[in-house]
Amino acid sequence: MKNVIFISPNFPTNYWQFCREMRNNGMNVLGIGDQPYDELMPELKESLTEYYKVGSMENYDEVYRAVAFFTFKYGRIDWLESNNEYWLEQDAHLRTDFNINSGFQVYDLPRIKYKSKMKEYYQKVGIPVARYHLVDDWTGCRAFIEEVGYPVVVKPDNGVGAAATYKLKSDEDLSHFMASRPENVPYIMEEFVHAEVNSYDAIIDENGEPLFETGNVTPNSVMDIVNDNDNSIYYILKDLPEDTRAAGRATVKSFGVKSRFVHFEFFRLLSDHEGLGKKGQIMALEVNMRPCGGFTPDMINFAHSTNVYKIWADMIAYGDSQMPVGDHQFCAFAGLRDGKDFVLTHEDIMDRYGSQMKMVGRIPDALAGAMGNRMYVAVFSTEEEMNDFYKAVLACK
Repeated sequence: MKNVIFISPNFPTNYWQFCREMRNNGMNVLGIGDQPYDELMPELKESLTEYYKVGSMENYDEVYRAVAFFTFKYGRIDWLESNNEYWLEQDAHLRTDFNINSGFQVYDLPRIKYKSKMKEYYQKVGIPVARYHLVDDWTGCRAFIEEVGYPVVVKPDNGVGAAATYKLKSDEDLSHFMASRPENVPYIMEEFVHAEVNSYDAIIDENGEPLFETGNVTPNSVMDIVNDNDNSIYYILKDLPEDTRAAGRATVKSFGVKSRFVHFEFFRLLSDHEGLGKKGQIMALEVNMRPCGGFTPDMINFAHSTNVYKIWADMIAYGDSQMPVGDHQFCAFAGLRDGKDFVLTHEDIMDRYGSQMKMVGRIPDALAGAMGNRMYVAVFSTEEEMNDFYKAVLACK
């Protein structure tokens, strides 16, 4: 029987389903989190063999002791995983310290966490990357801007999502950024690319081959959503474009990905860009060695009539999965921001789209910055129907 430690199984709230499917596959599922056991969802409690509460997930010594306890009680740990961007570095340290060889180790971290380091692995397989400069001083940044022109985008070299990411349009913006940026946080500056984000989302087996593949599209910039406090939209594609599939598979090989759920982000150019490609072509953005955030795994299930939680758990248990994939549809996410005067009320939206609606509810505060405050997730057979849905639910008075 395999012993699997799942880090922070209570957040995001849908991740208990990873635990359930592992438990259904006969594994010991051992949870480590900071939420009191009595407050865990009943479904999560039923999915765990045992739970170890720590005072703080940020305290490595506490989490280390929890892993040591499970190792003493259950024997060698076969897998340790969080599937959560925030904990990927801690996961790697724990695997290294406890000789758990089923995932990334400490020495793997630079290429999978630092945006500047990722670029060479894209370039190895011929995927174009934006020009960049590691932020140093005014002179160095201005020299780079002289080369690429305004606007430029600055973001933490090791960061999650669009947190602390800004578009600089002028020397005044640059001055403000240089004066206010956090100390001791390495930043990367990149040329601005007029594009939409297209992702490759896949579950990769132990041989680096995909067990399941799909993708999503984010038409509006997550950076703008966060900085402008705007609504959020993205959708799971009905069918994955072949150029995205090819770029995703090449990236898997270049980064040496095995036995993981991945979310690779690419730019699809909305206009010709010298040095990067023609309108409609794919270029690199960044790799994320975990599932796409929030409720995206559920959306993938809705779009493809399948269960990616089970496919992932089957990959761990058996190295393969026989989980069927059914009819394909678009699955649309609309994250509405509090305080906006929308044309349609909640009741209007449900009256019009209730038969296609899959999820409705408040978005957890920890995710609201990038995703909005109130979500509607619905499926559509055609892109035209989906676009009409977005137009209706996002319309303001």
